[in-house]
Amino acid sequence: MRAYFETFKRYKYLLINLITKDVKLKYRRSVLGIFWSVLNPLLMMIVISAVFSNIFRVNIDNFPIYYLTGSTLFNMFSETTNYSMMSVLEAKSLIKKVHIPKYIFPLEKCMFGFVNFLFSMIAVAFMYIIFGYPIYWTILLFPVPVIYTLIFSIGLGLILSALSVFFRDIVHLYSVLLTAWTYFTPIMYPYDILNDKIKLIMHLNPMFHYVKYFRDVLMYKTIPNLETNLICISISVGTLIFGLLFFKSKQDKFILYI
Repeated sequence: MRAYFETFKRYKYLLINLITKDVKLKYRRSVLGIFWSVLNPLLMMIVISAVFSNIFRVNIDNFPIYYLTGSTLFNMFSETTNYSMMSVLEAKSLIKKVHIPKYIFPLEKCMFGFVNFLFSMIAVAFMYIIFGYPIYWTILLFPVPVIYTLIFSIGLGLILSALSVFFRDIVHLYSVLLTAWTYFTPIMYPYDILNDKIKLIMHLNPMFHYVKYFRDVLMYKTIPNLETNLICISISVGTLIFGLLFFKSKQDKFILYI
């Protein structure tokens, strides 16, 4: 781990430049530019709220806030892992020419997704103001579940980026998995409507813990207990360590397949 941190220090300026480049490319030739990161979750919230509140009659107090808090965090996870999955393949021309630590590329994509998330949080703040939702002091703890989710995403992103080099079908498989993962996380429905067997399985879903933690501190003035924090830390750090080891074991063979 120490070697990774030392390498990171040497290449942090490259990482910053790559993130800046991706931000500029994403919003290039867009009239609203970076404001799409704020507008997009708001538009999705309007559509989902109309469908689930009026058609499916989901009984959740302050459903727009409930949905927005869950979807914003899950979208960060979705974007970071999707971006990082193709990061090594997209950087193949650079990898073939220059000696660069290859983990920089999935890490940069995760940080790029994190930057988009920060802009999306403006939409959450905006809806708090519109609905007059109370702001509790526990909101100061919101970076904690975000960091847990980001660490988990980086670990999973490293695994996916390495696998995609050898198995291109993983891109399509992960797309299906991510769709199922979205519906298996209580973003548009309450956890309480599930039966006991499904609830037990739900606790195996890392994003369930992160989304619940995020909502607890933002909406319900609840400080998650030590057990919850230990679960979140264990999943995040465990995934990161496994991701680093897996990526390191495969990276020397990348040049043969990209």
